[in-house]
Amino acid sequence: MKITQVHLEVLEVYLKNQKKDKTRKSSSTRWIGRQLNDPYVLETQKRGYKSRAAFKLLQINEKYKFLHQGLTVVDLGCAPGGWLQIASQEVGSTGGKETVVGVDLLPTDDIAGCISILGDISEKSIGDKLINILGCKPNIVLSDMAANTTGHRKTDHIRTTYLVETALDFAIENLEKRLEIVEKEAVREIHWLDVFLKDFSSQ
Repeated sequence: MKITQVHLEVLEVYLKNQKKDKTRKSSSTRWIGRQLNDPYVLETQKRGYKSRAAFKLLQINEKYKFLHQGLTVVDLGCAPGGWLQIASQEVGSTGGKETVVGVDLLPTDDIAGCISILGDISEKSIGDKLINILGCKPNIVLSDMAANTTGHRKTDHIRTTYLVETALDFAIENLEKRLEIVEKEAVREIHWLDVFLKDFSSQ
């Protein structure tokens, strides 16, 4: 197997984890094995994407074709920026005329054609700030938000549910009518979808 820069970066992360917690040796070994054998990790490095999640959005868009030139996009949970990169290239967002904005609790590197801010989307002031930056209601809301896992299934489910509902609340309040929200987590609770469709059918 040819060793590339991304392989070296994966090894560096692995060694740091080993020093921090020797009790996690077996799980860390499995993690590094997945990283080294994951073709998307190598392709991410090759294409200059911020994360392998970029391919997830590419695949979703290939199937549903919801991203296209001229649309405005808000990305919730945008760090490290993989979805911002794909959204900006698909809708034609350019520097000085950005039509893609994002927010995250963590900082996001500057990405051409995008504006990102630090903040908690559950706070109304942050949502208002995104709309003000965009200058209009978005056509599409993306959400790749993920809660830190605890290992306790019910707790993790509650945290994930909260983030999905937060994204839906923002979309219902701010989306242009009858357009799209793309949420990473599958909508497993049918009442979310019922509420979403009811709100938009009444507009």
